[in-house]
Amino acid sequence: MKVAVTGATGFVGNLLVQRLHQEGHRILVLTRNTAFAEKVFPFQAFPNLEIVAYTTQSGSWQNAIALCDGVVNLAGEPISEGRWTPERKQEILNSRKLGTQKIVQAIVNANPKPTVLVNASAIGYYGTSQTATFDETSLSGNDFLAQVCQAWEAEATKVKDAGVRLVILRFGIILGSGGALAKMIPPFQLFAGGPIGNGRQWFSWIHVDDLVNLIVEALTKPEIEGVYNATAPNPVRMADLSQTLGQVMHRPSWLPVPGFAIEALLGDGAIVVLEGQKVLPKRTLETGFEYRYSNLQSALTEILTKS
Repeated sequence: MKVAVTGATGFVGNLLVQRLHQEGHRILVLTRNTAFAEKVFPFQAFPNLEIVAYTTQSGSWQNAIALCDGVVNLAGEPISEGRWTPERKQEILNSRKLGTQKIVQAIVNANPKPTVLVNASAIGYYGTSQTATFDETSLSGNDFLAQVCQAWEAEATKVKDAGVRLVILRFGIILGSGGALAKMIPPFQLFAGGPIGNGRQWFSWIHVDDLVNLIVEALTKPEIEGVYNATAPNPVRMADLSQTLGQVMHRPSWLPVPGFAIEALLGDGAIVVLEGQKVLPKRTLETGFEYRYSNLQSALTEILTKS
């Protein structure tokens, strides 16, 4: 199978490319920074990998998709780096909406067409709540992130008109040697760790290895189609996350990070960690997908031991 991947040099994309390479698939990396991608994926180590320059505009990169069997679209500006200024919010939206629009356009125009598009989304689709429980059948929220996810998914859905199988994975907070966890560990190492905000907000997470496995299954199993929550089946409250992280690291978890400190750093983006949502992977479990890490303690233990 030949798979095109956007966002391949990112936290998830890098591990996905490694997994596809190990399984003998050919890979087309679509990237805005070809020089960096060549360092991450040197030809000697990845002889079956091709790197093509990619932008959110139409271009010659779209022709390369015609030679692929599947496409995984992971591209998007990070939402948790810096304040959400009006310009930053527009970048977050455009990187997902316009990027997906061009990917779909390339698939529709391809001859022959890829048979499947696996498109990232996020559990921000549901909005935030400390009391509600969401699954794949739940309605969308109405805050900024929910609107971004709606626009993102709406563009991806257009690929179905061309007869291409579509899988939308709504990512939870991804735990691994990087990402959100990398930002949480340093305070605990300094014996200053604790819950963010009031600690009652929900933390819907997934181990990065499970996420990569889920993406591969979405690519290779024709019966998987539609929207799936890419979260572990056991979300936790922020206070429980902090306590478990402290136990695994053998550090105290008593010093809370006040909400105003997060707001000062992230602005509107603080909503991601200060409010949260409880999301269950109902449809994902119905496919028979087997989680390697359904328990937070086992997930954190594996990650920190490996690190």
